[in-house]
Amino acid sequence: MNLKNLSKKIRRLVAKIEKDTKKLAKLRLKLSAPPKKKKERSSKKKKSVTKNESRSAGKAKAPKQKKKRTMSADRRAQLAAAMNARWAAKRAAAKTSTSSGSAESATGATTQAG
Repeated sequence: MNLKNLSKKIRRLVAKIEKDTKKLAKLRLKLSAPPKKKKERSSKKKKSVTKNESRSAGKAKAPKQKKKRTMSADRRAQLAAAMNARWAAKRAAAKTSTSSGSAESATGATTQAG
């Protein structure tokens, strides 16, 4: 490892350690400080601040949830019929492929012999 890379790594480590020691000192101060008493708000201020304003000021807005789509009874019945038809076709295809496969093997044997 050359000298330039080594000095760069050392510089980065020193910066990281300094940053971490500052954080640690800050946390120690918070821990050693006595707990603060909450100030009582005046009744006028409580009325003026709505719930939405206080929430949005304190926290970042959460992403909006998508609305659940509602489906009419007619559309639900139409989709159910379409899905049932699809499943029936799938079952029929599976049934014919298995039965035709065994039938083809039986007919193939007789045509080869004859």
